[in-house]
Amino acid sequence: MKHDLKVTFLIVALFLAAQYIGLAIVNNSEILPYDIERPVLSQEYGYLEFMAYILVATAFAFLIAYFGLAVLWKIIFFLSVFFCLTIAFGAFVPDNFALLAALIFTILKTLRLSSILYNFTELFIYGGLAALFVPSLSLYSISILLVLISIYDAIAVWKTKHMIKMAKFQAKAKMFSGLLIQYKKRVAILGGGDIGFPLIFSGVAFNSLGNQALIIPVFATLALLILLMQSNKNKFYPAMPFLTAGCFVGYLITLII
Repeated sequence: MKHDLKVTFLIVALFLAAQYIGLAIVNNSEILPYDIERPVLSQEYGYLEFMAYILVATAFAFLIAYFGLAVLWKIIFFLSVFFCLTIAFGAFVPDNFALLAALIFTILKTLRLSSILYNFTELFIYGGLAALFVPSLSLYSISILLVLISIYDAIAVWKTKHMIKMAKFQAKAKMFSGLLIQYKKRVAILGGGDIGFPLIFSGVAFNSLGNQALIIPVFATLALLILLMQSNKNKFYPAMPFLTAGCFVGYLITLII
């Protein structure tokens, strides 16, 4: 097992919480705060456009990590968190309150005053991100996208290993995009993409299937639990292939029931 049992279950619990909080945000975000416009993606080829965004963003993040531009990363991190939290909170409160709450929580998160607060914001960030993209994607597009992301994740972790370099850079800069739990002089992490992409899939499925899709996060969580239970210490693993499998199994179950 890669981490202590207690830490493993904590990561899994936070992941599951982020999925359902995210779905609640998506369900309440027909109109985004301050009339923020969603990106327009092709229903047929939206996965290619989305994948292009990911590759460009990853390349930019890798250059920042490669040259050790910690200050630039912190600025981008701050703005990204602030933007996503504004959308997330805007699903439940008026725009001005959402903006103020997002600013306060982003500042506190950036200052890293509390690991509890740091991970608490992670439960909402990806809901804000999902609310931005879910309406623009079809079930076909997000399914293809998950497969492409899984292949890329495996290559980035096992072959080129640049994903590992970026994760270490973010952890060192104390601005990690994802869950980060420190214990016994060790760190347990789960990347933001590993939270966000399954959530986007569940959100798109929810728009198509309704409440039946609520079972999908359960199977994605089980896939994550299996990965963490079977993985070894001091080794990095691409989570997306496992999470994608969990999402697809969950979707198949919805078709049966």
